[in-house]
Amino acid sequence: MKMLLAAFVFNSLIASPAWAASRTVTLSVPDMYCAACPITVKKALSSVNGVSKIAVSLEKREAVVTFDDAKTSIQQLTDETAFAGYPSSLKP
Repeated sequence: MKMLLAAFVFNSLIASPAWAASRTVTLSVPDMYCAACPITVKKALSSVNGVSKIAVSLEKREAVVTFDDAKTSIQQLTDETAFAGYPSSLKP
C-alpha cells in the first residue's frame, strides 16, 4: 500500500503541469524615431514564442508586451528588439 501511494505521489509530481502566468511589462525603446520603427519593434516581439499582445507607442517610445512567462522571458524580449536594431530595457 505504501509503495502504491509513493508511486502515485511521485507520478503526480512528475506529471503535473507547471503553472504559467501571463505577465505584462513595459519596455523602453528609446531609439524609435519614425513611423516605421513601431512596426519593426512589433514584428520583432511578435516572433517571440509566448507573446500574446503587443502595443507599441512611438510618442512614448515604449512597448507594452503581454506574454506567457513559462514560454519566454523579459531577457528574450529585449534580446529580440535589440536584434531588430532597437535596444530596449524594462521600465520600472
